[in-house]
Amino acid sequence: MAIGPTYRVPFRRRREGKTDYRGRLKLLRSRKPRVVVRKSNKHIMMQLVLFDQVGDKTFVSSTSSELKRFGYEGGTSNIPAAYLTGLLFGKKAKEAGFDEAIFDTGLQTPNHCSKEYAALKGVVNSGIEIPHDPAVFPPDERVRGEHIATFKQDPSIVDNFEAVKKGILAESEENK
Repeated sequence: MAIGPTYRVPFRRRREGKTDYRGRLKLLRSRKPRVVVRKSNKHIMMQLVLFDQVGDKTFVSSTSSELKRFGYEGGTSNIPAAYLTGLLFGKKAKEAGFDEAIFDTGLQTPNHCSKEYAALKGVVNSGIEIPHDPAVFPPDERVRGEHIATFKQDPSIVDNFEAVKKGILAESEENK
């Protein structure tokens, strides 16, 4: 006759719904840096993370709130902001000496044409090599914010996007 329960308690972060250990192990086995993309209701955050025995080490990070210093006037949690954050992040990563990485979305379920893939498109366009399928990227019209400009009836949104994009690319050229 059995006495007591015979089950194993999952790790704390698994119980809290914060970590998928099987997915994490697959990413860590590649031994490549991870481009971690997280989104909140107000911002898009990106980090370049390497595994360490003590804990993960972050080498490069970027958030969509940094776009304000380039003159970005739009929201910081939409598809154009995600693309520009990815572009800025990719330029920072190139300057730090990283040329390749793998994409990590964590527990988020990324859908085709989502903010996560817009950020990935920005990183790839900056010159970082990340394995991906181009079919998951949002169309260029959505990346430039034409859908927002149509809804708000304000064509300056697309012009602002292009100006910020040129500013990010020009800053990275000046630092070379």
